[in-house]
Amino acid sequence: MKPASPIQLSRDEVEFVRGLVLYEDADILALNKPAGLSSQGGRGQVHTLDELLWAFARPGKARPRLIHRLDRDTSGVILTAKTKPAASFLGKALMKRRFSKTYLAIVTPGAPEPKGGRIDQALRRDEQGREAYMRPCAPDHPDAETAVSRYRTLKHTDVAALLELDPETGRMHQLRVHLAHIGRPIAGDPRYGGALVVGGHPVPRLMLHATALKFPHPAGGEKRLEAPPPADFAGLVTALGLD
Repeated sequence: MKPASPIQLSRDEVEFVRGLVLYEDADILALNKPAGLSSQGGRGQVHTLDELLWAFARPGKARPRLIHRLDRDTSGVILTAKTKPAASFLGKALMKRRFSKTYLAIVTPGAPEPKGGRIDQALRRDEQGREAYMRPCAPDHPDAETAVSRYRTLKHTDVAALLELDPETGRMHQLRVHLAHIGRPIAGDPRYGGALVVGGHPVPRLMLHATALKFPHPAGGEKRLEAPPPADFAGLVTALGLD
């Protein structure tokens, strides 16, 4: 495969992406991705996070490589590898499900029942024009993909709940579809039935945040990285009495 060509970034773009750094060493670079920034393959004139990674490339060297992705409107921890050996090691670890991802989500209306559990619901991809959706389906459907998520309720009121989520698999939109499937769609997710106003408070975007990531480090041992929720997420948590 031909290596990607360097992309010219503005000074503001370089400063912006460097301000997202959570952790860096010789092998890895972790960022706290804001909502609204596509990981890869975005449309339009705005650079994706993958393209912004050229801000970290050394002269004559490739940029860091994304190990996984987050939906455009999901915020939180995202991991990259700075070398080919690190990328290979982490890619294999991800395929073997040695990564542990933890998310926070605001859902409505109120807490799910039971308040904690495991969602084992197969999903299938549904293309509608240029848009792709994931749909619950029977496990023996020809397009079925196994999908498993764990959840627990951290705080709840009559109108909303703050959940901690741990996906065991990594299907597209998995957490969003699984929570909608049990009748608790994520606030700010109209694609899957999420409310745009909760308790009289407007929801600024998809209320899903990748708060922690644990994984085997290429140099040995395990590493756990955390990203605090951004102001829009934390503000809605407070406004709804979920903190």
